[in-house]
Amino acid sequence: MRPAAFRNFLLLASSLLFAGLSAVPQSFSPSLRSATGAACRLSRAESERRCRAPGQPPGGALCHGRGRCDCGVCICHVNEPGVYFGPLCECHEWVCETYDGSTCAGHGKCDCGKCKCEEGWFGDACQYPTHCDLTERKSNQLCKNSQDVICSNAGTCHCGRCKCDNPDGNSLVYGKFCECDDRECIDDETEEICGGHGKCYCGNCYCGSGWHGDKCEFQCDITPWESKRRCTSPDGKICSNRGTCVCGECSCHDVDPTGDWGDIHGDTCECDERDCRAVYDRYSDDFCSGHGQCNCGRCDCKVGWYGKKCEHPRSCPLSAEESIRKCQGSSDLPCSGRGKCECGKCTCSPPGDRRVYGRTCECDDRRCEDLDGAVCGGHGTCSCGRCVCERGWFGELCQHPRKCNMTEEQSKSLCESADGILCSGKGSCHCGKCICSAEEWYISGELCDCDDRDCDKHDGLICTGNGICNCGNCECWDGWNGNACEIWLGTEYP
Repeated sequence: MRPAAFRNFLLLASSLLFAGLSAVPQSFSPSLRSATGAACRLSRAESERRCRAPGQPPGGALCHGRGRCDCGVCICHVNEPGVYFGPLCECHEWVCETYDGSTCAGHGKCDCGKCKCEEGWFGDACQYPTHCDLTERKSNQLCKNSQDVICSNAGTCHCGRCKCDNPDGNSLVYGKFCECDDRECIDDETEEICGGHGKCYCGNCYCGSGWHGDKCEFQCDITPWESKRRCTSPDGKICSNRGTCVCGECSCHDVDPTGDWGDIHGDTCECDERDCRAVYDRYSDDFCSGHGQCNCGRCDCKVGWYGKKCEHPRSCPLSAEESIRKCQGSSDLPCSGRGKCECGKCTCSPPGDRRVYGRTCECDDRRCEDLDGAVCGGHGTCSCGRCVCERGWFGELCQHPRKCNMTEEQSKSLCESADGILCSGKGSCHCGKCICSAEEWYISGELCDCDDRDCDKHDGLICTGNGICNCGNCECWDGWNGNACEIWLGTEYP
């Protein structure tokens, strides 16, 4: 390269470099660090001053709380391209004011957190027209809330749109009808929103994990996860949807104001005594029609009475022992554990399900269904809970073809459990499927890995007779819940 041309190139490069540096924020200086990884030449105080918004006192948020300060330069937290930007991370493309669900009311564009309104509109959210063609009556009508109050008495009406009163400029009063007042969230002692431990939405505090109270002023001594675990009822709901959880303890929505023990109680508010009353009267103690005892919302009737509320007298010539003996049949359990015994007769559960039948509910055609609901795998018919397979098929659910089209190695690979044992050591493998031991009736599952003896018993019945055991777990009928299907969640007992 010629000397003259080389000098021109250096002049051009230096001018471009200067132009590039002039576009960098004023707080940035390339000479603050002598080299990459070297110590900052600014003091900590000076570095933080450059990263703090003008007018903010020492100790204020650096980089608007949206980035970290590196030697006087803000490095913004960018989770998505363009979310936070600006020399002091002051810009956020999603923080522009909205009105009636629309950013800048649909009459402007969001620029660095502020709305730039189109011609003919003004306001923080471009929600107000500069010229109004509405009558005062029509305008006021559009500004009324659901109680017919103009702007909730917390603002003025401008052309059918509310302008909320915020003389301090803190924007704590807002909403389409100025219905939200976040001043209700300010803690009287700390003067912080929700005590600094939560967020305020329309005047209500939503506390962070481990905090509670109207202003999030109280802290729990256990973790949020432990608190939730303690408050979770057997049906998987927090306080059975009948109370609130505070630091692992349920405060039930008690509808009985006359005493400490109300109608709704239990560690997780799982008991509702109102279900024991024929006609609900919050001041009455007339449980179970006076012929039984209420046990967690369920009536345990006295001898000689039956019904959901013990309302029916029983005229049975049989003793309790004779009645149960007639209901047992060939099973050790009354009604085969699938129904209720009344005066020697079985009422199969669930009511109305024709798949459970027989004098002692000994037939359960649900046993013929696979996980997809197919009866006998589509290769047979069900007779009293047992599959009668078509020709060429066999197995408890007619799931095994008599002829196999795979090698022995392929078949075994499909029958191995996670620990490498064939059919969990409790069955044999045929054509890639396990045939569980017939001698151990309680063993089931695709890999013979389920033990139905693990199903909880209650009142001597598997799943309390209110569900079916599937792989060691009770699957409860509609309206029942709990490990043993012992909890009734409905309003009336079946």
